[in-house]
Amino acid sequence: MLSYQHAYHAGGPADVHKHVALSLLLAALVKKDKPFAVIDLYAGEGEYNLTHFAAQKTEEFKQGIGQVWEAKSPPPALQEYLGVLRHMNPDGELRRYPGSPALARAYLREQDRLILNELHSTAFPNLGRWARKDERIVVHKRDGLEALLGLTPPNPRRGLVLIDPSYEVKTEYAGVAEKTAAAVKKWREGVFVIWYPILKEARHSAMIEALKANVSEEMVIDELSLSTKRGDAVSGLLGTGLVVINPPWQFEVALRDAGLWLARTFERSKHSQTSLNRAAA
Repeated sequence: MLSYQHAYHAGGPADVHKHVALSLLLAALVKKDKPFAVIDLYAGEGEYNLTHFAAQKTEEFKQGIGQVWEAKSPPPALQEYLGVLRHMNPDGELRRYPGSPALARAYLREQDRLILNELHSTAFPNLGRWARKDERIVVHKRDGLEALLGLTPPNPRRGLVLIDPSYEVKTEYAGVAEKTAAAVKKWREGVFVIWYPILKEARHSAMIEALKANVSEEMVIDELSLSTKRGDAVSGLLGTGLVVINPPWQFEVALRDAGLWLARTFERSKHSQTSLNRAAA
């Protein structure tokens, strides 16, 4: 249990898809002066060094952020995300990659809060060292789905929660759907971001159907298929998906633009998106 270590997968295609969406949501939050809170339930280590052993062993980042970093003329929808990357790598050499905590911290103002949670025995102390001396950040060591209900709603109540377990345990799919539906009822104004892998077994399908059945708020489902040619470092991953509940205005348009560009940039990839506007139904 808890064998997953994100350092081996940092900057891969799934990270890029998830973090582009997160950047768009964070950019929307900072447009208003009101304070916000970001809850990251599976925070990892904060940020990652792509020159270290773990990243170099799998080289997943070469199929993800490596391709984006080298690409010409990325669309406006990626500029927020790439701006954080450029700030972290000011000499133009891609060495450092932001996990979701580092991405969120890049948008924090004095009045905002970042609530991090990580249960892994190695990642937790590394996360604590990364976050130290920043009074806007608090770090917890709890089960992620227990924390989803325990930490929502936050103070301030405006904000978002990122739910991206490794799904190593098959029951996490059902658990995510159940706990998210309960948390939405507690935190109606919150934005909920659920990441999931698309695998051969397609276990994510039941999770999405459960969310559709039990969450009445507006929802965007965004998926990016990936190359599965033999020899790829990410060959076991057929795609990467996101469910965003309570998205801000026009978020799905910006994410669609980003997804279509990523599909062209990642060889033989395809993008799809479904928007469920419950308020208009």
